[in-house]
Amino acid sequence: MTGPEDLMALVAAHGLPVVGLIAVVEGPIVTVLAGWAASGGLLPLWPLVATVVLADLAGDLGFYLLGRHGIGWVPDRLRRRLGLRPDRLDRLAEQFRCRGGRILLLGKLTHSAGALVLTAAGAARMPVAPFLVCNLLATVPKSLAFLALGHIAGHTWERIETWIVNGSWMLLALVAMAALIWWRRRASAA
Repeated sequence: MTGPEDLMALVAAHGLPVVGLIAVVEGPIVTVLAGWAASGGLLPLWPLVATVVLADLAGDLGFYLLGRHGIGWVPDRLRRRLGLRPDRLDRLAEQFRCRGGRILLLGKLTHSAGALVLTAAGAARMPVAPFLVCNLLATVPKSLAFLALGHIAGHTWERIETWIVNGSWMLLALVAMAALIWWRRRASAA
């Protein structure tokens, strides 16, 4: 990733397009740094909000398309090794039909599972419109929170990046434990 000094120089020279392009790939910490740039008057706030939200959605759509169209490029033998058998893909599609919104929201909020969940949504052939709506519902508050964090404490971006990474892994572990407990209770009740 580009360092904050380099990013601030690029932002000063080129503005929002630079933020948008970098945020597609590396959203959270770039959003924090962009919030910090906005607090220093380098970027206008409301166009920045729109830019980081659209960039996040574009990155998510990229993962979705990878899942939707990328499986066809994977050789059959590797697909079987990865467990991407037709019956499993059918079950995955059923999960996204029944609980797609919840799955996407959890994936987006845990951040560490986000890419996997977004790709799975594409592989499950979740319709694009509900995919985008659910992502938008998770992206707006998440982006606003990271912008506010950057606005308030962007100068501590390295510490914030560590918090984001550690917090997302801890949240993923909690979700996995809750799912395991639910699954065990369900299995023992049957």
